[in-house]
Amino acid sequence: MVEENTTPTSTTKHDWFETQAVLDLKRWFQAIISSHKTLFTLLWLAAFTSAFLWQRDAVSGLVVLHGGGESLKKSESSLLYPKLRPVGFSLVDFGGVGDGVTMNTKAFERAVSEISKLGEKGGGQLNVPPGRWLTAPFNLTSHITLFLHQDAVILGVQDEKYWPLVPALPSYGYGREHPGPRYTSLIHGQNLTDVVITGHNGTINGQGQTWWTKYLQKVLNHTRGPLVQILWSSDILITNITLRDSPFWTLHPYDCKNVTIKNLTILAPVYRAPNTDGIDPDSCEDMLIENCYISVGDDAIAIKSGWDQYGIAYGKPSKNIVIRNLVVRSNVSAGISIGSEMSGGVSNVTVENILVWKSRRAIRIKTAPGRGGFVRQISYKNLTFENCRVGIVVKTDYNQHPDAGYDPKALPLLEDISFTGVRGQAVRVPVRIQGSQDIPVRNVTFKDMFVGLISKRVKKKKHIFQCAFVRGQVIGTIFPAPCENFDQYNEQGQLVKHAVSWNVTDIDYQI
Repeated sequence: MVEENTTPTSTTKHDWFETQAVLDLKRWFQAIISSHKTLFTLLWLAAFTSAFLWQRDAVSGLVVLHGGGESLKKSESSLLYPKLRPVGFSLVDFGGVGDGVTMNTKAFERAVSEISKLGEKGGGQLNVPPGRWLTAPFNLTSHITLFLHQDAVILGVQDEKYWPLVPALPSYGYGREHPGPRYTSLIHGQNLTDVVITGHNGTINGQGQTWWTKYLQKVLNHTRGPLVQILWSSDILITNITLRDSPFWTLHPYDCKNVTIKNLTILAPVYRAPNTDGIDPDSCEDMLIENCYISVGDDAIAIKSGWDQYGIAYGKPSKNIVIRNLVVRSNVSAGISIGSEMSGGVSNVTVENILVWKSRRAIRIKTAPGRGGFVRQISYKNLTFENCRVGIVVKTDYNQHPDAGYDPKALPLLEDISFTGVRGQAVRVPVRIQGSQDIPVRNVTFKDMFVGLISKRVKKKKHIFQCAFVRGQVIGTIFPAPCENFDQYNEQGQLVKHAVSWNVTDIDYQI
């Protein structure tokens, strides 16, 4: 039955997220209330929290906030505004049963097939009503809106025999965990345009527990599938939903253009949920990620562009990406990462207004000989670290390779990376930049940084701002004091002290 599309478009609040975020931030306020520059921090957090509590309508159009820096302007100019669909369908119209037991794969497939016929008329909206909708993987189509009611849960079937195998991605060549084909994603799309996944904070649940156990037991023969994966597509909007318990990476846009991801809650256990990255932009161009809460078992966000010789041959960089207004947590990896699969290159990225809490690392760039590619024109602004082991990490010996065919002489280029407005409390090592003679890190800038340390024992350590084969500049006074690899300038831009030696090495993993 076709119905007029009268689905309300006002966005309900992420109740769980709001409660959790408010409690965490309240606790954090108490911890820093007497710290350096408290007024600045409180004002920033007040504005930041209000951005989360103010959820915007997503179905009627893309709302892009201004002020995201120069790198966003190009992305904003290319963003297309999604349309209200002329017709809407309910999953029950195609035989869907939301009892958590009945398989709904055929219902999803029939609904998507029907919408695929409406492309010239503007497409259609598939409404998933309240219920628990068990399904195997299914494909999307162009000009579709998948809309989840606030009490709707799409459940991924746990038996891998229902998950089809698909070829390895061309820029990985191998299948990330095993040679050969890989499992597809629960919700999959490729060669599409104009795709919206949204709702009133409904949930897509991958039920990844079985997958994690089998992976840790080493009984799987193929690479696990992501929860949502969109490939070779453009004009994608994903907003106002919860993604949780993915078997593998949670949200994986691959070689896509004009992607907006906002107002998401992404969850997985912080331990023993391996490789459950939150959002992994991979060889993507013109992307905005904003206003999300992410707490997962690996990197909250990891920007990628292919792996070693396969990524070099594919040659598609990730570029023109803005990431802003996030609260993230990663107990075993990092809040915001670039790499380590970055062989196609990563450039023109702005990361701003980020709170990383209870994490092993806050910000990380990771690469290795054999990767090739580049990481350049990366700008970090207004970062806050709370209870992190390491604040900022650049690592150039992350030696995981797809096979023996990589070229160890393919060396990545790391340059033009800036950090402005960095605050932290209870951080063990604020900065660890580990370049090498083969892979130096060039033109790194620090400005307006104050990171409180975790204990008196750490404060007595000599090397808490750690460097190796890095050169750059520090503008103004920062805490802790920088290593000797940096030229130091005053606030007026006048040189105060030249770097002593750019290859000074004082990496200390014992802290």
